[in-house]
This record gives sequence, structure tokens and C-alpha cells, in this order.
Amino acid sequence: MNSSQQLQHLYWRAGFGPRPQDVTAGLSPRKALRQLLHDSEKFEPLTSPNLNYSDPQGMAITDPYSTKYNAVPGGSGPPDPPTPPGAPVAPVAALRPRLTVRGGTIAAGVPRLRRADLTPEQRKMQNEGIRDAFNNMSTAWMDRMATSPAQLREKMTLFWHGHFACRVRQPDAALSLHNTTRQYALGKFPDLLLAVSKEPAMLQFLNNQQNRKEHPNENFAREVMELFTLGRGNYTEQDVKEAARAFTGWGYDYQNNFKFREKEHDDGPKTFLGSTGNFTGEEVLQQIMKQPAAATFLVTKMYRFFVNDQPNPVHIEPLAVAFRKSGYDIADLLERMFSADWFYAPANVGTHIKSPVELLAGIRRTLNVQIDNQQPLLGYQRALGQTLFQPPNVAGWPGGRTWIDSSSLLLRLQLPSVLFKNAEFAVALKQDENDIAPNMTKAQRTVKPGAGAHLPLAPLQQLLGNTPAAQQPEKLSQFLLQATIRPENLQLVQQAAQQKVPSEALRATLVSLLSLPEYQLA
Repeated sequence: MNSSQQLQHLYWRAGFGPRPQDVTAGLSPRKALRQLLHDSEKFEPLTSPNLNYSDPQGMAITDPYSTKYNAVPGGSGPPDPPTPPGAPVAPVAALRPRLTVRGGTIAAGVPRLRRADLTPEQRKMQNEGIRDAFNNMSTAWMDRMATSPAQLREKMTLFWHGHFACRVRQPDAALSLHNTTRQYALGKFPDLLLAVSKEPAMLQFLNNQQNRKEHPNENFAREVMELFTLGRGNYTEQDVKEAARAFTGWGYDYQNNFKFREKEHDDGPKTFLGSTGNFTGEEVLQQIMKQPAAATFLVTKMYRFFVNDQPNPVHIEPLAVAFRKSGYDIADLLERMFSADWFYAPANVGTHIKSPVELLAGIRRTLNVQIDNQQPLLGYQRALGQTLFQPPNVAGWPGGRTWIDSSSLLLRLQLPSVLFKNAEFAVALKQDENDIAPNMTKAQRTVKPGAGAHLPLAPLQQLLGNTPAAQQPEKLSQFLLQATIRPENLQLVQQAAQQKVPSEALRATLVSLLSLPEYQLA
């Protein structure tokens, strides 16, 4: 494998693919990795006016705890405790929409209604508003993936989006969780874990708002260990019960801020992972991170995402040891992973099936594509099985070979023609019982072409340079495909390139290459 091939492999795994200008810049893989790390150092939250969601007046859902304790400004509920020493303070909290709440009403004086009390028309308005907010969040993030120089932060945020999978109806809570994972994506994992564990979206999704000392709810504690940190077999059922007791009282208020409800907390002694004490939720998380199994579990999952679906223990063990010694420094782990000789071994190149998001973002990034209407792209995400902010369950998307079946492969192969040649390919999305806007007709669920994708040819022409027309298909295949093109497929691409006008020949070559099965691999 030459340096150019290594460079492209790095850009696909650490980001969403190389642009022609990235290849012609002539950086070595080592220098490119340093550049990727440097460009991703700064945290920039995903925020814009069209991402702010506000329920129509009177359509907020009542917080049952506030009804019980009147836990609002001026009420009799327990005050927030001071922030524990050393605990990270997430500035993204300042980005959350704020509602001034007094006595169970919105500041304007409109009573806060339960969803069951809404009229059908109000429910429809609410569903449409929530759907539009999630759509805007998804398209804004897809833009970041395709255009941001902070490629490593975007890719790592996508990893954490699946790792800390969460599905809620509140767009502001979902956006807050997203920005928290974005902020800590390349930092220290214990800081990320604590911040995510205190996000209202996660606490709601895993039922910790109902976790009280009289009736402990084990859901949050179980998933923290099983899916987020240790993996099955590295804790006992008694550990789950004791951890659930430590997390009692963890909840959130009307303004989507974390709130520790002292009256609901079980402050008695607990025995957890072999240690005994009056553990708090924070101390339980610290105890988890002392387990060697945590580093192995996390490194293995990242290896599957960034390197190969089949983990190699010989590679994982030293990475896990270094990860623990670094205090679980995520950026340090990724630098070690992408610098290893085995990362560029043939078995790890061109063997990763692109997720739908990687496929769509990759087409846009590598070809500098401009999109007029992103709504069809949201439909293609869903048709291909990956809708951002809407994971299938708490385990996230399984990935790997599950991305491909007979129907999704057909759409994947025809997608370039749909985007760049206005081919007719209408997709009727399946009804989902968890849809934000349920009971839509088939016509309403049908995605039709019309993204208005503009494919600039100048960067690709610069990449080709003086390459003779007859050799351009093979040259472009080396840029677009991570797997070696088969001779019979190269012949098909060369036939498609038989156009009199050079620009049309180049466009036909691109569409033909993007439509090959090999393009599904990175």
C-alpha cells in the first residue's frame, strides 16, 4: 500500500472521506493525522436559530415530580446541591432553551397540559413542530460532517451517538445530549460519561426520573454498565441493584437542567463492585472506571468502529493498557490507533461497510457536492436504516453487515443516479410505531428525487491533471474506491465514459463508479 492509499484510508476512517484537494496536498499519513487532530481540537456546539424548538403555548408535558413537591423557583422542593469538586461543568447547558416556570405554569400564564389533554389539532401541531426540529438538527449535523475541517470530532461524535444511543421526543433535550457528546468527544472518557449521565434526555430515556429510594428503578444503572462501560459478564445483578440505589434522586427540572433530588436519594451503605460505602451516583461512575474491563470494553468497541468488525486481541490489549494509563484520553487512544502499522494492513482496508450516514456524508464531502433540498436525504437515511437522533433502541445501530440487505443495497446502488441524473426512484418508508408523526399515508411516507445535487467537476479535473481520457476511469477509481475495482467493473465504467463532451464523460464516470458495490466499502 502506497502513501496515497494510506492517506485515503485514514481520511475515510477518521472522517468522512478525502476531498481531491486533500489528496493533491501531498501530506504524509502521519502529518495528515496531526492535522486532523489539530483541526478537531476546538469544540463548536451545533446551534442555530432554526434548531430551537418551543411547544405551542399550553402544550408542555407536566413534570410529575414538580406536581408532588412544587419543585420550581419559589417552591418547597430541595435546592440544587453545589457542583462536586472536579466535576466538569458543561457550557452547552447555556444553549438550552429556557422557560420561566412558576407554580406549574409557563411564565405567560398558560397552564402546562399533559399530552393526553391536547386536542387532535394541537397534537398534530406538536408532532409537526417536533418533527421539523429533529429534521433541522439532522440536516445541520450532516452539513457539519460533509464540510467541517474538524473531521475527527465529527466522526467521534457519530461514534458516541451510537454508543450513548438515546431516543426522546424533546428536541431541545436531544440537542443538549448531542452537544455534550460533541464537547467531550475527544476528551477524557470519565468526564464524558458523567456529563452524559446527567443529561435529561438520557435520564428520561432510561427511566431514572422514576428512580427513588422507595422504589428503585434499575434501568439506567444496568445500561450504564452493560452498554456504556463494562459489558456483560463484568458485573453482577447485585451490582445493578446497588448502583440503582446510588442513582436515586438523579433527575431534571422544567428547564432541562440536571437536578439532584435529595429527598429521593438512598444515602445508606452500598456494596458495589467489591467496595462498600455510602456511594453517590458520581462515586459509582468513578468505581466503574477503576475496573480494567472498562478500558478493554471501550477500546474493543472503538476498534470495531474505526478498524475492523473482527477485534484482534493482540492489538486491543496494549491499547487498553495505554488508555487506562492516560486517564482514558480519547484523542490519545485514536492517535495510537491511527498511527499503528496494523491500521494500514490489507485486512483493514476497504473492508468496512459504510453506514447510511457515512455513505451520504461521504458522497457530499469527497465530491464537494452542494445540495439544494436536504429533505429527500433525510428520507434516504431512514430508508437505509439510520436516522440521526432516532436510534432503534438503547443498544444503538448494530452496524457491519446489518447495513446491507436486498432492498437497501438496491437503493444504495441507485442513489448516485437519483442524486446526479434525476433518476426516478421513489421510496415508500415503512411505518414505525415510534414515529414522531404516526399514521401517515403511503403518499406522505414516499421519498421522491429532488435533492438538487450540484457536482462541481473542477476539483476532480485538477486531481486528474494530464491523465489521458482512456485512463481516467481507473485513476478516479483509485480515489473513490478503497477496495480494488474488479476488471469487469472497470470495463463497465469505461463504457459509461464513452461520451463526446469531456465534462459529460467525467460525470458519467463518477456516477458509474459511485454505483458499484465496491463504493459501499471504506
